[in-house]
Amino acid sequence: MAKNILFIVGDYVEDYEIMVPFQALAAVGHNVVSVCPQKNAGEFIRTAVHDFEGDQTYSEKPGHNFTLNGTFNDIDVDKFDALVIPGGRAPEYLRLDEKVLEMVRHFSKTNKPIAAICHGAQLLAAADVLGGKSCSAYPACAPEVTKAGGTYTSIEVTEATVDGNLVTAPAWPAHPQWIAKFLEVLGTKITY
Repeated sequence: MAKNILFIVGDYVEDYEIMVPFQALAAVGHNVVSVCPQKNAGEFIRTAVHDFEGDQTYSEKPGHNFTLNGTFNDIDVDKFDALVIPGGRAPEYLRLDEKVLEMVRHFSKTNKPIAAICHGAQLLAAADVLGGKSCSAYPACAPEVTKAGGTYTSIEVTEATVDGNLVTAPAWPAHPQWIAKFLEVLGTKITY
């Protein structure tokens, strides 16, 4: 059964972390809507490609423009079954928006599936929904996870973890596991 899935995104979201799950979830039949504060359907956000090239942290390169298909101010979270929070730099400033935090809290309080990857944990921490939860994220976000009452799960960059309704991963190399585990939490059955 198709689910309504909300993506909360912003400028300089990680390119792969918006593009790949958005397209994958739509490809299996879910209704996927992406929104950004202060932007409307048809407008775009800029993305950034984060790569792991042997430096002490990721490198950043320009990504694509991603066209939004929802208007932030029109969203009624009660009509959505699940939430996806991509990483990149967007969560850093999105966590300053109280309406964004209220949306995240709604999904947590109603125990709806939430998938967050990389710096998406910054939104979870700011919304104060990590208490008692295990959460993976980009390692630089570990202090935020623990300060918010969560347990940071250190896993390989290709792995994902599940704690109840919460599916998390460190970065885009985990897409195969992260998306598969999110589909499982959603109750999506793929048959051949």
